[in-house]
Amino acid sequence: QVQLVESGGGLVQAGGSLRLSCAASGRTFSGYMMAWFRQAPGKEREFVGTIRWSSDEVYYADSVKGRFTISRDHAKNTHYLQMTRLTFEDTAVYYCAARFGRVAFGESEYPYWGQGTQVTVSS
Repeated sequence: QVQLVESGGGLVQAGGSLRLSCAASGRTFSGYMMAWFRQAPGKEREFVGTIRWSSDEVYYADSVKGRFTISRDHAKNTHYLQMTRLTFEDTAVYYCAARFGRVAFGESEYPYWGQGTQVTVSS
């Protein structure tokens, strides 16, 4: 049973930085894509970025490219979302997700999800 647990959310001022973590358990994740999505109030859940667990293959949404960085620590079975130059528009619940196989950008293509962590950026 795959389990994903996010942490690291909180309140941050605009222009600040925050790092989210997603601890994964339940199996080995070689061949998996580990992703981040977010959902702002009143909006659809949107893709933020994804990284292949066992390589440097990584993709970002245009809205976060150059500001957000995804990385992973194999020893800790954890992947991270480092967020910098945060703006009010980055306020959302952030979710990590996982899928086996090819890269994907749609939430329906990810069968495994964490519970989410709130990020609030004050303007």
